[in-house]
Amino acid sequence: MYNPTYLLTSELDGSVLIQMRRDEPLWPYTTLRVGGPADLFYQTTNRDELAAVVAAAQRTNTIYFLLGGGSNICVSDRGVRGLVIHNLCESCEIGAETRVDCGHGLMSLFLKSARESLSGLEFAVGIPGSVGGALVSNAGAYRQNIDTLVREVDVVEGGRRKQVGPDWMEFSYRDSRLRRTGDEPATLVSVMLELTPKPRRVILARARDNQRQRIFKQPWYPSAGSFFKNVNDRELAERLPGLPDSMRVAGVVPAGFLSAASGCKGLAIGGARITGRHGNIFVNRGGATASDFRSLAKTVRKRVLDSFGVELEEEVLYVGDWGGPLQNMEVSE
Repeated sequence: MYNPTYLLTSELDGSVLIQMRRDEPLWPYTTLRVGGPADLFYQTTNRDELAAVVAAAQRTNTIYFLLGGGSNICVSDRGVRGLVIHNLCESCEIGAETRVDCGHGLMSLFLKSARESLSGLEFAVGIPGSVGGALVSNAGAYRQNIDTLVREVDVVEGGRRKQVGPDWMEFSYRDSRLRRTGDEPATLVSVMLELTPKPRRVILARARDNQRQRIFKQPWYPSAGSFFKNVNDRELAERLPGLPDSMRVAGVVPAGFLSAASGCKGLAIGGARITGRHGNIFVNRGGATASDFRSLAKTVRKRVLDSFGVELEEEVLYVGDWGGPLQNMEVSE
């Protein structure tokens, strides 16, 4: 049987190992409120300690998963094998060049930057989760993405901590190298973001407009936010009736539009349901399992494929033991 404690013993001192918990339920740490236990669970609030534990795991080939705010993942009902490291590091130095730990909340980082009249994070209003998770999935909204702000990343790779530029992340739409499997495991520790001085009233006005749009879409039930990525397909956008002109011009088809047009609003499997307000928001109405959400997503993908010939891709990551091979994964949002 896989034993992460045994592998880490030679790398970490006893005080760190004592703080690790066995069979820790993960559902309380996710916004979907689903997920089984972690074999081994460790929390840290210190970036140097985080880097040391991750480096030790990498050097000993210990399977690990880095958990942040838990807002963009669906954890298997069977749980997560190996070690789960919960990143609660929140150190932050605000300025035109802002250095922030990747465990810091994205929304709270926006509030701090707005108080200092620094612009760039207005899209983050209402987005739960951590800075690290936002980097991993290149989070964004309202034609903004976090990748445009990144200047330097503090990362642990190959058991060694180093500073890298934004190109290392290989950012693309709602994606980065850290969402892909097969690469050497790497973990984000902190990031340098470049923010732009602007009048506070301008920053807050834009943020309020973003918040109004998000409040209309977002449900009160536990949710992971947008479940699928939008579709970049200009030909499809031009031929779809009812698509907003701004989307047609941009060549972007919202996944929620395709889901709704395929009759998926209000669809439910077990305790998992798609809201009546938005075809791309899945919620836990109570008692949902991770398998409920995955089955619901499979149904939506099939309906959209049958209706429009489009294969939707999940923005939410499926984490843990789903019956496949063990692998290292990076932070959740």
